[in-house]
Amino acid sequence: MNLFHAVVFGIVEGLSEFLPISSTGHLILTARILGMNATEFLKSFEVAIQSGAILAVVILYWRRLFVDREVQKRVVAACIPTFILGFIFYHVVKKYLLASEGVVLWALFAGGIFLIFFEWVHREKETSVSEITSMPYLYAFLIGIAQTIAMVPGVSRAAATICCGLFLGMKRKAIVEFSFLLAVPTMFAATALDLSKSYRAFSCEQFQFLAVGFLFSFVMAILAIKGFIKFIQKYNFISFGIYRIVLSLLFWFLWPPR
Repeated sequence: MNLFHAVVFGIVEGLSEFLPISSTGHLILTARILGMNATEFLKSFEVAIQSGAILAVVILYWRRLFVDREVQKRVVAACIPTFILGFIFYHVVKKYLLASEGVVLWALFAGGIFLIFFEWVHREKETSVSEITSMPYLYAFLIGIAQTIAMVPGVSRAAATICCGLFLGMKRKAIVEFSFLLAVPTMFAATALDLSKSYRAFSCEQFQFLAVGFLFSFVMAILAIKGFIKFIQKYNFISFGIYRIVLSLLFWFLWPPR
């Protein structure tokens, strides 16, 4: 890895983390385009720079995260299944799934079809939950379970949580913002767990790459979050579904899985 790679990865992470397109999948495919192998450092780097995106949510939603007790309780309820299953399957995900380009492409393709089908059949009701503080705790817990599916790279944490919330009966803006907030403890835990096991093997230069990736991830995530909130007020996710399908097919033909 060099400085250019760190910048590119940071930009890709920040732009894709909160969209229903899978940031992890995009980072894996970015590594393929750049001709980089899935080393242990690269896997840890891809996890660690998510902390830049975490900071973006903290800056934009600090009041809800640290002041609003009702929001905090629902975030905790959603984190319970995520933390349990994430801890259990951590080694399997990092050792096998994060190195599989084939898994990413299949997940992107299948997820794209799912998004299009979901938006085709989904109809938001007037009685849908419009505020996070009005969300039943059962909804939060089920959304946390849905989030664990995103341990498979290419699935998308945002897509899993948002679609689950819409299915349960939440309004689009409410579940999108809850998905942002839920990312903070989830991604912080994933980053802390990974770095606690691997940081001793990093060189000083590699820590510099992490800092650069973190910075660009933070800046681009702020832009992506603000843009996504405006987008969902006018459009659905069909365009993201089409994008996922086209991207997966493009890679199958131009950069087939190794």
